[in-house]
Amino acid sequence: MSSNRTDQTMKPATAAKKLGVYLPATPAAFQEGVVTRSELNALQADPPEWLRTLRGEGPHPRPVVAAKLGVSIAGLARGGVTDALTTAEIDALKADPPEWLQQERATQAEVRKEAARVKEQQEQKERKAQQQEQQKDRRPQRPGRRAG
Repeated sequence: MSSNRTDQTMKPATAAKKLGVYLPATPAAFQEGVVTRSELNALQADPPEWLRTLRGEGPHPRPVVAAKLGVSIAGLARGGVTDALTTAEIDALKADPPEWLQQERATQAEVRKEAARVKEQQEQKERKAQQQEQQKDRRPQRPGRRAG
């Protein structure tokens, strides 16, 4: 590897996604340029005022809105939320949740519960297989017989 490697660059949309911000709300200079990996790391380590404000007040991209509301991105779409929301709008939805939000939260809770059940079932299978393997390894070989 040479020491004068060029820094990896990314499109503004990719950088905005990694930063968890809504691209159209970012400054024009951010939207029009390319972002290097080191610039992204610097933004994450010491966010400028515009980034702190966007993260705090929004508008937030759909993945962030979904996480803050405790629903899936598809659940947002089913509820008719297709645009970015500000923190104030999210807080208003949380304070007085519409029926679609209550339904989507219940759906999300069921999905998490099912995922936990499947994970536990898989772990039990793995433990059982491991125990059987350990028991097989502990069985003494009978004299005069070859391991086969």
